[in-house]
Amino acid sequence: MNLKVQSIKNVGSSWFGLGMNVIVGLFLSPFILHRLGDDAFGLWVLIFSITGYYGLFDFGIRSSIIRFVSKYTATRDYERLNEVLNTSLFSYSCLAVILLLITGVGTLYVDQIFRISPHLQHTARVLFLMVGIVLAVGFPLSLFGGVLEGLQQFYPINLIQVISTLVRALLIVIALHKHADLITIASITVALSLLASASYVVIVLRMLPLKFGRRFIRKTAFRDVVNYGSVTFLILLAARLRFRTDAMVVGTFLSAAAITYFSVGSKFVDYANDIVQALAQIFTPMSSHFHSKGEFDKLRKIFIAGNRACALTMFPISVALILLGKSAISVWVGPKYVSSYIVLLILVIPSTLYSAQATSTKILFGMSKHRSLGMIVVLEGLANLILSIYLVRRMGIVGDALGTAIPLLCTSIFFLPRHLCRLLNVPVATFLRQAYLLPAALCVPLVLTLWLMQHWFFARTYPQLIFQLAAGGIVYAAGLLWVFVTREPDGIRLRARFMERMHAAGR
Repeated sequence: MNLKVQSIKNVGSSWFGLGMNVIVGLFLSPFILHRLGDDAFGLWVLIFSITGYYGLFDFGIRSSIIRFVSKYTATRDYERLNEVLNTSLFSYSCLAVILLLITGVGTLYVDQIFRISPHLQHTARVLFLMVGIVLAVGFPLSLFGGVLEGLQQFYPINLIQVISTLVRALLIVIALHKHADLITIASITVALSLLASASYVVIVLRMLPLKFGRRFIRKTAFRDVVNYGSVTFLILLAARLRFRTDAMVVGTFLSAAAITYFSVGSKFVDYANDIVQALAQIFTPMSSHFHSKGEFDKLRKIFIAGNRACALTMFPISVALILLGKSAISVWVGPKYVSSYIVLLILVIPSTLYSAQATSTKILFGMSKHRSLGMIVVLEGLANLILSIYLVRRMGIVGDALGTAIPLLCTSIFFLPRHLCRLLNVPVATFLRQAYLLPAALCVPLVLTLWLMQHWFFARTYPQLIFQLAAGGIVYAAGLLWVFVTREPDGIRLRARFMERMHAAGR
């Protein structure tokens, strides 16, 4: 399959899957809340939040799988591939045993550690045990999802996830209509997750000549996985320090209510970042493939073209958030929370600069050159925590937002562009011009359109907000179309064919 077609297919399916998750989540969460009640819904969120930290026990193994699958399939070294996958599967199995032990202990004390209503304490223990067991068993199965990513097969992953999400939503709605309890709802959720993982196993075994056995478990493969994955694990920890400590800082030094105001402003930025990350994830296996073959010209090409694609996605979203952020907050949660706009404004600028370089971080992972990134993001995370604690006492949630924004801004400006340009031997000025000049220029008419729309009327309802976004979207899409038919080879050929047919029709 043509690389461009495959990339479009992968990105399109990722965005579709993300969109379905958001839509189902927006619909399903209030439905579950009203059917189960505040206590049961809170317990649902609590258990899945606690077990969500099980993901840290991955220790970067999944990223290693993606890297080495891309590398060894590119070089057709299936012997080394089998060694890496068997060693990773064995490591995952050992981690699964540890998680089962943690789950067993946690089941005994979960209702004592947290404040849970007496009538839900037994439910809490059963729920924690069930979810913990399924997540532990899912660890070895997750290897095959990593293999598919390494093969750049994001389409089947996203298709299975969409089907799983829709079936899960349908079954939960049916179950709640029949007055099912929390355990039943959780059972549906974890069962669909296991079925999705099992589907990946079937697909991978049909695609690759894999062999399994003790003889493929090697110390050298384990060393390779640990060396690569340990840095990834460090980056994952730093990312949690960067983005997941705000609620704790605000809750500790201000109040629980202040967390709500901070999260309302930051949530829009999180969604924007998720959209760009869904695009950029295809570049890790792609860059690993090119690096393994020594095709550095193609690496430089995706470095510029990939970051341009990220900017073409992130820049218009950020423009819309800056100009329509107050309207969006007012429509979503009510005018009471419009004061959260300042948090959105502070976070969106550094997040935009960082997300516009999302391809750069993926290339570092693909080339196994992400150690420097790991050290930088750890320093950034520590600076974030220290600054947030210092500033939140003096400036409230604005101070906490600044504590997150300032270190992220420094990473985005002073480290990423210089480091990647030096690594790939691309002049910084050339990179900035070729990657970001076009996306910035296309945003000029968008800014003017949304600014005029805001002066025309302030959106107070969803239809009004959608109308303003649609107007801006049409203007931006027109600019993209013009660039496509005047600068892109495929677009130029398409325009030539169109003109030929027009001339033929006019004769």
